[in-house]
Amino acid sequence: MAEQRQHSTDTVGGRPVLVAVAHGSRDPGALRTVGALVDRVRAVRPDLDVRLGHIEIDRPLLPDTLAELRGDAVLVPLLLGRGHHVTYDIPQALAAAGGQVRARVAAPLGPHPLLVEALHGRLVEAGWRLDPHAARQSAVVLAAAGSRDPASALDTRRTARLLGERLGVPVLAAYASAASPSVPEALRALAARGRHRVAIASYFTAPGRFAAQSAAQAPWLAAAPMGAHPAMARLVLHRYAQALARTPAVGGPCPVAAGVPARVAV
Repeated sequence: MAEQRQHSTDTVGGRPVLVAVAHGSRDPGALRTVGALVDRVRAVRPDLDVRLGHIEIDRPLLPDTLAELRGDAVLVPLLLGRGHHVTYDIPQALAAAGGQVRARVAAPLGPHPLLVEALHGRLVEAGWRLDPHAARQSAVVLAAAGSRDPASALDTRRTARLLGERLGVPVLAAYASAASPSVPEALRALAARGRHRVAIASYFTAPGRFAAQSAAQAPWLAAAPMGAHPAMARLVLHRYAQALARTPAVGGPCPVAAGVPARVAV
């Protein structure tokens, strides 16, 4: 990953700082991948101050990133659906930052057609080709991390439907933890329908344990996580602009401190 750039702690040219919020992972490839995505966002919008903060494990942690800021910011979760991190962890970090930063929390990246563009691109890179003679045997499992929040599973299923429309084959959402079906269960369900030529689409922003476990179960091919695909950078910037247009900034003592999530753009 490129070395974290140092910027003024104030907004640049009146534009709020974009804080990309990653999950964090013990896989060293995750930090490199997220760093590459942030660098791509900076390359597209060199006029923006773009920072990185992690919810856990990797540095910089989100509280440390927020502690360096003054003024306005937009927190863009590099997460693919609604869940505990979006509704609780990120707003709590913002509330704990105190009054030196006024921030909006953008919607998570998914679901969105740009994610489908990234998923399709990674599948093609892995060797996906829809052979007309094998179409009736082909399918995709959209492998996601999983969450106990039903809204997260709903978001993943919406992405699966969009990807299925793009590919022209069945796409089943499956999860590495906390939700069902699991990836093996989804593969068995597809096999029961005569779908044996099955690819794994990696519904992960970056490498990690769950992404590796899911890919290892592929009966045919497995795509890489979406990472720094150009569509991902465009989506981060879209969520940033969307949050600026739709939600007011919050800062200092706010309802989050009492357990009420900050408003999230949708």
